Order: sequence, then structure tokens, then C-alpha cells
Amino acid sequence: MKLINATTENIPLIQDLAKRSWENAYAEILSKEQMEYMLSTMYSETEISAHLENTDYHYYLVFDENSNEYDGFIGFENHYEENTTKLHRIYLVPESKGKGLGKKTLEFLNDKVLESGDNRIILNVNKHNSAKKFYESQGYKVYDEGVFDIGNGYVMDDYLMEFVIER
Repeated sequence: MKLINATTENIPLIQDLAKRSWENAYAEILSKEQMEYMLSTMYSETEISAHLENTDYHYYLVFDENSNEYDGFIGFENHYEENTTKLHRIYLVPESKGKGLGKKTLEFLNDKVLESGDNRIILNVNKHNSAKKFYESQGYKVYDEGVFDIGNGYVMDDYLMEFVIER
């Protein structure tokens, strides 16, 4: 596995990977309408381009050298809060499950966070998403919860999780 820094040319690939992973991860959590709304706003070319223009926001593509395919991506923002990086997005396509890519991607994130000078990672995870157990297995802890209005009558009902990296 290797992680490849994404550029604007990779936006269609990021959009495709998001759609493929969301259809699996959120099929029983979100309505089809909410999923389509969120994908069209959160993964629009305009939105991803704006992220890529922010020097603290980084996208990396997860490339599986064994299958010679892109299996997912990660998007994170250094210095989101003091000494804190926010993991905005980490998604893997269903076929990649069980390869250890999620764990390796989080280890990569830890290295990037320390390189930036931050030492804490935060993320939101849907209260009904089984990924919460994965994050807990990697040392993340719930520190709060929240309901966030995302427009169009939809909300995100999330746990807020954190991981503090020991230097």
C-alpha cells in the first residue's frame, strides 16, 4: 500500500471512491436522498478544489500495489484547532475491507500530524456507523457528541472522537 498526494486531477477519482464507499457504509444509516445530497455538496468539484487550495488541508489516495487499484482516500486538516488536526474523511471501498489499509492509513495520518507540529486528531463519526469500533480499536475515544445541521432539512448525529499522539 502507498498513499499518494491527491491533486485537482484526482477529483473525479475521489468522487467515485466516496460514492462507492458511502453506498456501502451508509446504506442502512442514511436515506438515499440524504446520501445523494451529502455527496453532491461535500464532494462537489468546487468543495474539493477549495480544500486542495488550503495549505493545511490534505488529500491522499490509498493505492493497493497488490491489486494495482485505488482503494480509498483520506482528507485531513492540520491546525484545525490548537495542536489539533481534524480527520474530515477516510473512506475505503468495500472490496478493500480486511486488508489492513484502514489501520495503515491512520498510522500514516499519525506521522503527518506529528510532522505538522500537532499532536491531537479529532473526527466525527455517525452514531450508527460501525467505524466507531474501528476507531476505538486504534485508540480513539469519544469526548462529546453533537447534532449538526447540514442543510436541506438534514442533520448529522455524531460522536466526536479524539486521539492524542504521545511524542
